[in-house]
Amino acid sequence: MSRKITVAAAQVGAIDLSTPKKDVVERLVKLLREAAEKKVQLVVFPECTLTTFFPRHLIGLQEELDKFFEHGEDITQSPDVKPLFDEAKSLGIDVSVGYAERTPDGTGYNTCVYYSASEDKVLSKYRKVHLPGTKEPFEDPDAVNQLEKRYFTPGDLGFQGFRVPSLVQNVVKKETAKEGESTIGKGDPIMGMLICNDRRWPEAWRVYSLQGAELIMFGFNTGGNMAHLWGSKPMSLEKAKTEALFHSRLVQQANSYMNACFSISSARCGLDDGKYDLIGGSAIVSPEGHVIAEAKTEDDELVVAEIDLADCVQGKTRTFDYGRHRRIETYGLIDKQTGVVEPDLL
Repeated sequence: MSRKITVAAAQVGAIDLSTPKKDVVERLVKLLREAAEKKVQLVVFPECTLTTFFPRHLIGLQEELDKFFEHGEDITQSPDVKPLFDEAKSLGIDVSVGYAERTPDGTGYNTCVYYSASEDKVLSKYRKVHLPGTKEPFEDPDAVNQLEKRYFTPGDLGFQGFRVPSLVQNVVKKETAKEGESTIGKGDPIMGMLICNDRRWPEAWRVYSLQGAELIMFGFNTGGNMAHLWGSKPMSLEKAKTEALFHSRLVQQANSYMNACFSISSARCGLDDGKYDLIGGSAIVSPEGHVIAEAKTEDDELVVAEIDLADCVQGKTRTFDYGRHRRIETYGLIDKQTGVVEPDLL
C-alpha cells in the first residue's frame, strides 16, 4: 500500500548573537513559501531555530538570557514565532520547529514541537533528553563552549511516538479497521522527534521504533571543531569539520536502517558572528540507510524529497521483525546502568 508524502529539511545558515528573532522568522517563512511551491507537506526546522546557538556563550544576566527563550504554554501564540505558524496554516504545511523553552516555573528546556496545519494545533512536544557539554566554560579562552547543562534541564516527556493526520489519503482509521486484520503500515504516519545529540543514542531511536515509528525528525547545531568538548586529538579545522559531518551522517544512516524508518535531519549551520563554525549536512535518509537528498551549502536551503512510508514495512516485518527476534531477557544492563563497569581485572 503506497503512502507517499513530500517532505523537506529546512536548513538555516548563520545567525549572529545580535540577530533579532523577527529577522530569523522572516527567513523561515521564506523557506516555507519555497516549500509550498514544491508541494511539500512537512518541513523540519533545526534545533533552537530562532536564535544563534546561545549555549556557546556565558550569559550572566537572567534578563539577557531570557531573550533567547520562548515563554508561555503555546509556542504557536508566541509574538516572535506566530507569523511562522500562521504561514504554515495558510499554506497547509506541517512543521517541526526547535526552540528554547522557558516554562512558567522558570525551567529551561531545549524543545521542539510538531504543528499540524490541518488541525491548527501542536500534536506533539519533545524536550531534548541527552544534553551534552558542561555547566562551566572551559578555562582555555580559545575553546568553543557548550553550556547546555547550564541553561537546560534534561527533557521530561520521554520519546512519545504520534500519528499525523491528513498527510496520506485513504488510510485505515480506528473506525474502519477490521477486527483481526493487521494495520501495520496502513494507518496515518507514525512519527517521532529527537534533538541534536539525541541522534547519537540508539536507545532513543529504538524506543520510537517499538512504537512503529516510520519517520524520525531532528534538528541540530553541531560545531565544526569541538575538540575541547569531545576530548579529541588535535587536528586541523578542516579535518575536524570533516569528522563532525561524517559522524552526524553515520548515526542518521545507521539508525534509520536499524529501525527501518525514514529520517529527516535539519542543520543550523554556517559561521555565526564570523567565528563559530557549524556544520551543514541536512539530509533525508531511507529505511535502508541511503541518503535520498542532502544539502549542498551551509546557507538557508530547502532539501526536498518524496518518500513512501510503505518502504518501512520490509525492514519492520522481515529484516528485523522485532516481535520475533528481539531477546529482551538479555538486555538487562540497558535500563539498569549508565556508566561503564568493566569486568574484574585478570
